[in-house]
Amino acid sequence: MEYTQLGRTGLKVSRLVLGTMNFGPQTDEADSHAIMDAALDAGLNFFDTANVYGWGENKGRTEEIIGNWFAKGGDRRDRTVLATKVYGNMAADGEAWPNHDKLSAVNIRRAVDASLKRLRTDHIDLYQFHHVDRDTGFDEIWQAIDVLVQQGKILYAGSSNFPGYKIAQANETAARRGGTIGLVSEQCLYNLAERRAEMEVIPAAREYGLGVIPWSPLHGGLLGGVLKKEVQGGRRASGRAADTLADPAGRARIQAYEDLLDKHGLAPGEAALAWLLTRPGVTGPIVGPRTAEQLDSALRAVELELSDELLAGLDEIFPGPGPSPEAFAW
Repeated sequence: MEYTQLGRTGLKVSRLVLGTMNFGPQTDEADSHAIMDAALDAGLNFFDTANVYGWGENKGRTEEIIGNWFAKGGDRRDRTVLATKVYGNMAADGEAWPNHDKLSAVNIRRAVDASLKRLRTDHIDLYQFHHVDRDTGFDEIWQAIDVLVQQGKILYAGSSNFPGYKIAQANETAARRGGTIGLVSEQCLYNLAERRAEMEVIPAAREYGLGVIPWSPLHGGLLGGVLKKEVQGGRRASGRAADTLADPAGRARIQAYEDLLDKHGLAPGEAALAWLLTRPGVTGPIVGPRTAEQLDSALRAVELELSDELLAGLDEIFPGPGPSPEAFAW
């Protein structure tokens, strides 16, 4: 496994991030524990979750599964860089009592204590804001985070799904307050098929020293060999992947992508992950395996070296927006 610094921090993390969103809803506790053991054995030390994972009446279940895994001992917690998130409404019926969601100081305080209890740990390494809270100013947010850092409950703060201007606003507020390190990472939707983050989010993250953690690196399975699996009678596309394939031009683009990788003898999903590892500012993509086999496939991506010819071919099929601001200003 390869390691890098998380943004401008001294924290060393693996170039792949283990996403746990499937733990509970699609992968039972025993298999989830086996996947986490295999990830740690392979050197993958960066695990990502969120308080809402488990969804519906089972919100928080994923954190509980991870907490039960930590409780098995064997230095599991000490060897893991643990990231979770706050923002979501934790009410099972979707009707949040006032101040029981988003990023008010009172909800941050409540949410972190609840996550610590579920995770069965005394601290969270990276505490991430799952979404922008338009009703709460960053002075209040940083005040709450500063208290948690002083209490030893969290070490770093990060963002998720933030636009570039909010990254700037958050870190300028932190700098003005003094003594607050500010955001150290941004978790955003970024992959070959969805490159809009290159316009503002990634430039802002790099300017402020944030590590970039792409989620949905295969764009809902679209970049994982979906057409070949379709022919072989495998799992049918859904969500973003199905929407793209319903469009003839989108389907043709994915066919060209799979043909290009077949020419180079590469598995589409592994190549899509490897491409993200070549992108400036990217710390590591989040992989969310449902099975141990899917984890093995993701781990192989770290060892792939993509040729200049292949990278150029991928850019032809999935052109990015170009440098910012020239792409939209000139």
